[in-house]
Amino acid sequence: MNDSPANPRTAVIRNAGDAADLIDTLKSLSGRANWIWFLALAGLFLDAYSNAALGAGLSPMVKQLDLSPTQVGVLTAMAPAIAIISNPFGGWLAARIGRIKPLMITKVVFALGALLTAAGSEFQTVFAGRALVGIAYGIDFAVAMALLAEYTPASLKGRLNFWQGVWYTATTINLLLTLVFYKFDVGADIWRWSVGSSAAFALVLLVLQLSFLVESPTWLASKGRLREAVASLRRMYGFAVQEGPQETAQATAAARQVGFRDAGVLFRRPYLPRTMLSTVISLTQAMQYFAVGWYLPVISLELFGKEFEKATMGSMAFNAVGIVGGCLSAYFGRRLGLRISSMAGYAVVFVALLVMGATFKELPVGLAALLPVLFIFFHSAGPGPNGKSIAALSYRSDIRTLGTGVTGMLGSLGSVAGLYLFPQLQAGIGVGNSLMILAVVPLVGLLTCMAIKWDPTRAVVNLEEETISLQERKPVPA
Repeated sequence: MNDSPANPRTAVIRNAGDAADLIDTLKSLSGRANWIWFLALAGLFLDAYSNAALGAGLSPMVKQLDLSPTQVGVLTAMAPAIAIISNPFGGWLAARIGRIKPLMITKVVFALGALLTAAGSEFQTVFAGRALVGIAYGIDFAVAMALLAEYTPASLKGRLNFWQGVWYTATTINLLLTLVFYKFDVGADIWRWSVGSSAAFALVLLVLQLSFLVESPTWLASKGRLREAVASLRRMYGFAVQEGPQETAQATAAARQVGFRDAGVLFRRPYLPRTMLSTVISLTQAMQYFAVGWYLPVISLELFGKEFEKATMGSMAFNAVGIVGGCLSAYFGRRLGLRISSMAGYAVVFVALLVMGATFKELPVGLAALLPVLFIFFHSAGPGPNGKSIAALSYRSDIRTLGTGVTGMLGSLGSVAGLYLFPQLQAGIGVGNSLMILAVVPLVGLLTCMAIKWDPTRAVVNLEEETISLQERKPVPA
């Protein structure tokens, strides 16, 4: 049985604020509520796994399909590039039809994309498959983060950062399975097994989420669907709760469909500083990650040898550091707050990039490896997860997915920029100089966190009760 609300009497739900207040009475999640929370988080495991699936067997795929460098670059950047569009689309969709339906749709699209990619015998087929994965990734991430925020009581908001540890865990498991496939001597088809395995994960997750996930009570209440909100609160948390009367003004607001035209509210007070903070963190953390993402294979090959098996083991070792940092990010987010933990992470990443750039290929390999280890740990424990978590925790439920969609869009833009810009810089001025120039990225993130004081884990406010003015629809002439 989960924790009971402080008031032992039957709670009455009249609006989204009542639902949020009731959830916030919990000091922990246990039993069914905890299981459902982690099941929703498992969707982000699939997002990461699907993105990593191609990279693990990229070299054999390039040789088998005879891909040009341009084609390789397109496939590598495909998922985050498509997510630039699918992130806000997912936010819009979830604002209109709820959180659960889009999540179910994405699992089907994930599976289709993975199977199409794995079966590809030429660039066009693999391209189409990766495009489907990108669509599903963008939608799923925006919606899942919003759902997790709405499931989570105020005292546990920092646990949203667990998604970063899940991300690195998924990447590591994909690399491990790739090694297993390698042991079975599947040859150049190893990339097909790696990609195809993500389809199996998608279908298993589809069945589990379809069976157990509960629609967001606060979103249901914000749409005036109080009876369903009450049912969700009972099913997930075991609350003694009943439907209350709804005021006329609340019913009118609930009946209004939120759409893209309402995105402007994200850039007006009280949301403007929140949007700026979450988007800058998402953009800069993505760019800085891919800067070192290009450097890690160099270190890995130097440390563990040029054979496929040893290089893969090296990548797993670096990802293990990300798992530790990502899981600890929830602790740091709770103790320090999301803004302060981001600042600390940016500061260390800034120094690490400068030192890596200045000493590239000059330090002994063992000592040089410590620098990317520091980078990965402080990135994953600090700003890595915080942009998306801040976005999910900063908006009212009826527009929350618009916020996570916009933040996700800019984060994807940062990923594409990192994937494209760093190789260009590397080719022109070398890896060392490129890393030193890109140190400006965490510096921008650090300065932004210093300037904007918002932290949803430290704000004492019921987001559902904040007054905002959505753009009014103009009447359609008869």
